[in-house]
Amino acid sequence: MLPLIGPSLIFSIILCVHVVRTHQQMYWLWIILAFPYVGGLVYLLAVVAPEFFGGAKARQVGQAARDILDPQREYRAATQAVDDAPTVANRARLASAAAGLGRHAEAERLYAEALQGMYADDPQLLLGRANALIELDRAAEALPLLEGLSAQSPAARTPNVALAMGRAYHALGRHAEADTALRWAAAHLPGFEGMARYAVFLAQTGRKDEAREALAEIDKRLAKTHSHFRKEARGWRDLAAAAMG
Repeated sequence: MLPLIGPSLIFSIILCVHVVRTHQQMYWLWIILAFPYVGGLVYLLAVVAPEFFGGAKARQVGQAARDILDPQREYRAATQAVDDAPTVANRARLASAAAGLGRHAEAERLYAEALQGMYADDPQLLLGRANALIELDRAAEALPLLEGLSAQSPAARTPNVALAMGRAYHALGRHAEADTALRWAAAHLPGFEGMARYAVFLAQTGRKDEAREALAEIDKRLAKTHSHFRKEARGWRDLAAAAMG
C-alpha cells in the first residue's frame, strides 16, 4: 500500500487545485479527499472529461454524474437565476427543475406565470404546464392546452406532446385516443419513458399480454444502455413492471 500513497496524494492535490481554479462546487473537495482515486475518477468523469473532450455525449455523461451526486444543484442555480433576473427564460428553467424534483405544484404555478403576453402560446411553456397539471391529477385542465398546442403547427406535434396527450386521454378514460397517442410516442420518443408509459397504459386497460411484451422490449434495450444512464432507465422499467401487479 505504501507505494500508492504518493501518487494518490499528488493526484488528489492536482484535482483540488482544478476545483478551486475553475470555481467548481466546494463539495468536490470533500469527495476527492474522502475517497482517494474513486472520488477523483468521479470528478474526472463528471467535470474534467466534458470540458476536455466536449461534445454532447461527454456533456450528458458529466451532467448525469453531477445530478446523481447533487440532485438539487440545478434547482438551486435556477432559483438564484430567478432572484437575479426574473425573466421568462429563468422562470421556465426553475419550473423545469422543480418538476424534476417532483415539485409539480410549484412548477405549474411558475409555468402559468410565464405564459403571459408574447409568451402566452409558447410551446415549451404550454407543454411544461400541461405535464405539471397531469401530475397533479388535473388532466381536464391539461388537455385543452395540449390540443391547442397540437393545432398550432405540424412542428408542434412532437413525441413529447403526443406522450402528454396520451396520458391526459388515459386519465380521462378516452382509451382509444390514448392508445393512438401513447403508441406513437413510444415508437418515436428517445429513451424509456414513452415505452414505459405505454406499457402502464396497456396493463391498466387489461391488455396484460401486450404489456408484458412491451416490458420485455424495455428489458432488452436496458441491457444495452450505458451504465451512466441505467439508473434513470431502470426507474422507468420499474414503473412499467409495477403496473402489472
